[in-house]
Amino acid sequence: MFACAAQQVFCWGFYGHRKINYLAVFLLPPEMLHFYKANIDFLAEHAPDPDKRRYAVPDEGARHYIDIDRYGAYPYKELPRNYDSAVAKYSADTIAAYGIVPWWVQTMLWRLTAAFKEKNQTKILKLSAEIGHYIADAHVPLHANSNHNGQLSNQKGIHAFWESRVPELLADKEFDFWIGKAEFIKNPGQFIWNRVLESAAAADTVLLYERLLSQQFPTDQQFSFENRNGITTRVYSTSYTTSYNNKLLGMVERRMRQSIFAVASFWYTAWINAGQPDLKQLTNKEFTEEDLKEFELLNESWRKGKIAGREHE
Repeated sequence: MFACAAQQVFCWGFYGHRKINYLAVFLLPPEMLHFYKANIDFLAEHAPDPDKRRYAVPDEGARHYIDIDRYGAYPYKELPRNYDSAVAKYSADTIAAYGIVPWWVQTMLWRLTAAFKEKNQTKILKLSAEIGHYIADAHVPLHANSNHNGQLSNQKGIHAFWESRVPELLADKEFDFWIGKAEFIKNPGQFIWNRVLESAAAADTVLLYERLLSQQFPTDQQFSFENRNGITTRVYSTSYTTSYNNKLLGMVERRMRQSIFAVASFWYTAWINAGQPDLKQLTNKEFTEEDLKEFELLNESWRKGKIAGREHE
């Protein structure tokens, strides 16, 4: 089983989420780039905030995933793509229990669009950082499967293996992040549902290939120990991680690249839908005391290390 310090167990990992938001900035048009680049450190640093919120708010966890395999067989036509229709068919409790990420991304897009219309700088930054997190989560295969951490197949720890260990070890050295430009998304709902369906289709491969690889590697070669923040941590070995990535034919890299493109495109779409406001004329340039307290609370709750809702790793 993969064991690591509490602060390392997150969707895409802190490293992955920060890198996705950071690189998304460079896909923006000049009218947006000057503002986003000036605030790139904030966007990267606060990319993990929704994961920290899982330690303070019980309902937060459901916003990060959808156990879509609970709704029949691929492509899950039994599940209405409209939220109200889905609730009417399955009940609000069921929808919440199985996750709401594709609907939550659309809610966050609406909020970000409103922030652009208000020309409220602090809201734009906060919402941009957070929508980036949820969009990236929708690209993770095990965020679209009820066997979200291999707990049903004796593969516990595979969640962090795929989305944290692989990119942390290989992204800077081997992944190609030359992507294109952000694009306007005509139908955001369809766009994010397509990404979720891609994730769902890939989930079986993520699980199967790790199981096959584990049968080829002696147990003592699957793991190693690293020092992280002064803590000796058991992690998947470099050779095992590299072999898994090769077996997946670069799936982690592709989904990370797609996440970066999607995040930039959702930012761009919100700005377009808000009427393309001049970002040089923004107001509310200082975070309120309430905002600062929220950041502090998220950090305190996270450091305590107790998830308030369902764990998905």
